[in-house]
Amino acid sequence: MRRPWLAPFTPLYAAGVALRNTSFTRRPVRRLCWPVISVGNLSTGGAGKTPLTIELAKLLTDNGFHVDVLSRGYGRENSAPARVRPKGTAAEFGDEPLLIARETGVPVYVAAQRYQAGLLAEAEADAASPAGQGDSGQHKFDQSRSPSVHILDDGFQHRQLHRDMDILMMNRTDWHDSLLPAGNLREALHAARRANILAIPADDSGLEAELKVWGWRGPIWRLQRRMEVPKVNGPVVAFCGIARPEQFFAGLEAAGMRVAARMVFRDHHRYSAHDVDRLLAAARSVGATALITTEKDQIRLGSLAASLPIEVSFLTARLRVEIEGEAAAVDALTRWLRDVNLRPPL
Repeated sequence: MRRPWLAPFTPLYAAGVALRNTSFTRRPVRRLCWPVISVGNLSTGGAGKTPLTIELAKLLTDNGFHVDVLSRGYGRENSAPARVRPKGTAAEFGDEPLLIARETGVPVYVAAQRYQAGLLAEAEADAASPAGQGDSGQHKFDQSRSPSVHILDDGFQHRQLHRDMDILMMNRTDWHDSLLPAGNLREALHAARRANILAIPADDSGLEAELKVWGWRGPIWRLQRRMEVPKVNGPVVAFCGIARPEQFFAGLEAAGMRVAARMVFRDHHRYSAHDVDRLLAAARSVGATALITTEKDQIRLGSLAASLPIEVSFLTARLRVEIEGEAAAVDALTRWLRDVNLRPPL
């Protein structure tokens, strides 16, 4: 959502971003032993970073890599580095890390500073490796084990940590948006030149052409977004607490679902029993027999879902991302990663 009345404050925000970016040229950036792939975007959410992170984790695992995911764990109650327990709660680990851990089966680590999460990941992998650790406590470079990689979730602006590859998600809304607080961009469009790969919606060939005219010469991944919607007879109440709720509602209606009522909560909203009562009241008022939400909201709802009466179905829509020309894209990525893994760490 754009907020034109806040435009007078945008220059102040832009100055702050410029100062922050300049600071990265004056201080050392910390490096982990394993290569880091960052998945990020320029805007404040809703780009599909989590589904792409899940897809990459699965693809790289299938290609023989030891994969883990590093995340901030937004909204968690503790800031200490931790490994996500798939049976944990959003309050412990954040909704997105928990979703990634459950969907991929790979280790997911959370910390306010992703470098600390990466150190914990590498220490645990070393402890499980026959090579172990050296007397100095430094990670050994072990060519005998599977090549390893960290995936940095929502990491484009987290430049305190060195990354070997930046995958930047971009859509037409970003292309024509403006900086915070009037718009939704965390950085100006020229920041996209830091990326190694741009990932755009597959159905927007015009955006690809505009990016090339703009001067982009790197790879462009075209992403197919697919919403898996369960079949239901009759009207539903749809609700969510995500950055761009209109995308969720539009996806449900495009799938043929009869959305009789919509309820929007703030992004990363932590649900309460009162919220459940409101949802049930809305369902009764429109004669809906089901409530439907996103995977992230389902995780944040947690055990409250069990309090729903049996006559009201609780459904979850799943968002999946696929890369067009997946085989070629993954082949190029894995060849690069295997080459990086053969180099001893600095």
